[in-house]
Order: sequence, then C-alpha cells, then structure tokens
Amino acid sequence: MRVVVQRCSHAKVTVEKKVIGEIADGLCLLVGFTKEDTVQNIEKMVQKIIKIRIFPDENGIMNKSVLDIHGSILSISQFTLYADTTKGNRPSYIKALNGKEAIKLYDLFNEKLKQHIKVETGIFGADMQVSLTNMGPTTILLEM
Repeated sequence: MRVVVQRCSHAKVTVEKKVIGEIADGLCLLVGFTKEDTVQNIEKMVQKIIKIRIFPDENGIMNKSVLDIHGSILSISQFTLYADTTKGNRPSYIKALNGKEAIKLYDLFNEKLKQHIKVETGIFGADMQVSLTNMGPTTILLEM
C-alpha cells in the first residue's frame, strides 16, 4: 500500500465538471494498493495518516496532526502509484492490485478513516481532476 500525503489548505476533485469532493485545511491522499496488501496494512496506514505530525504548531514547527487541527481528508484512488518504468518508456501496472479487488480495500480504507475524521473521496476508476493548494509544500510518501 502506498499513500502520497499532501498537506493542503484546500483540495477538490472534479468528475465531468462536477465537484465530487472538497476540503479546506487537511490532507489530500493519493492511495494505491498492491496484491500483498491486507486489512492490517490498512489499519496501520490509517493510524499513521491521522497521527503524522506535519502541521505547524504556534512556533511554526511541524508538530500537529490533522486531528489536532480538526482538519479533513480528501482521499483519491491512484493505481499509477505502482507504475514500474524499469523496462522501456511505457509504465507497467502489473504490481497494482486489479480494480475489482482494489475498490474493496479502498472503500475499507476510507471507512476506517471516517471512524476518526471527515473524509471526502473521488469516484474509484473515474477520470478525475484533482486540484489542491499544497501548504509548504509538504508531501510525504508512506508505504506499508
């Protein structure tokens, strides 16, 4: 499981010119799954995401979590996080979990996040346009 975590002051996802999900201060997540992922990976990842201290405290030090700032999350499915470009110029996605299985894990991931925080999502498998204002910029790759 790979998640790109981006600290943002605003993020939204649009499908066919309609805003599907939108947040203010919080995290924009790009989420990808592979064949080895388990429920335990998801549970650990959720805890890491909600507790990672990447928001500034009163002294400007990254010392607060998204929970501490009462932020929210925009979660976007992103199978291309498992692109393999070691051979040639066309990425291979053989390491990415197939859509039928990935949507189950993605839905479970979002449900577990929602137990702690407000979560908005895109539409799994759709052609989405994601825009955000990355604060910092702060972008972190998490892998389980």
